[in-house]
Amino acid sequence: MPTPRSLQGIAFAIGSCASFALLDTTVQSFHGAVPVLMMLWVQYAFQTIIITASLLPSQGWGLLRTARPKLQILRGGLLVCSTGLAFASLQVMPVSEFTAIVMVIPLLITFVAATWFKQSISALRWALIVGGFVGALIIIRPNLGLQPALVLPLGCVTLNAAFQLLTSRIMQHENPQTTLMISSLVGMVCSSIALAFVFTSMPSTQLWARLLLMCLASTAGHWMLIKAYQKAAATTITTYLYTQIVFAILGGWLAFHYIPDQWSLAGICLIAMCGVLSAWLSVRQTTAPLIDTAALRP
Repeated sequence: MPTPRSLQGIAFAIGSCASFALLDTTVQSFHGAVPVLMMLWVQYAFQTIIITASLLPSQGWGLLRTARPKLQILRGGLLVCSTGLAFASLQVMPVSEFTAIVMVIPLLITFVAATWFKQSISALRWALIVGGFVGALIIIRPNLGLQPALVLPLGCVTLNAAFQLLTSRIMQHENPQTTLMISSLVGMVCSSIALAFVFTSMPSTQLWARLLLMCLASTAGHWMLIKAYQKAAATTITTYLYTQIVFAILGGWLAFHYIPDQWSLAGICLIAMCGVLSAWLSVRQTTAPLIDTAALRP
């Protein structure tokens, strides 16, 4: 039976999933009215202000000291690129389908661990990896066919998987708060440079309100996810992260009156089932996760 502390962790995890679904629904609601790079800049500007105000007064400029500056900058670059592709994906596909495809990332990392790092995995895990990828193909093909837009969600998943693997390497030797701060600054610098080419005035108060909501949802989601991992074990939390798919379907229905068709629902269910079973196997086999899944959000 879960302890009260574990139940708190589960509640924070579910709350974070609801916040991330709200973030994605808000991003999709712009429908091209705000350039993706401008949305990216607003989010990183907000995030950098919050992190700087929270960490710098107590830790000083030593917070930026790192023994692996090149890897830290590369990690930040991968994150900002995967986030940009996530925002772009949400301009061309529904929230629910995008969320399900993002949930393939843990399965992709398991695949890389087996093929690249030569980690031994069971036949059942291989079946779950294949099942997750099949689910992604079922979702993408009915909606996007072979259009160039297919590159966006697949690129997001690929870059985020690389980001997670690099995070796993860096976090063995670096202060997590230093990593968080540097990633935020890299994203701020990169998006600021890009902003010069896409900046557009937004006289609409409603657009600014939605941008603020986007930032608040992102911040709340990450904060609650951190609290979830502080309260409960990663193996307990991981399974509940798939509730984000439910919130994404709900958000699409409430905001856009959209319900996935039968093919998309089949793909979504297949990905969720494979992901949950993979997490359950990790618990049974007491296998340490390759990465800290708290950072799975693009």
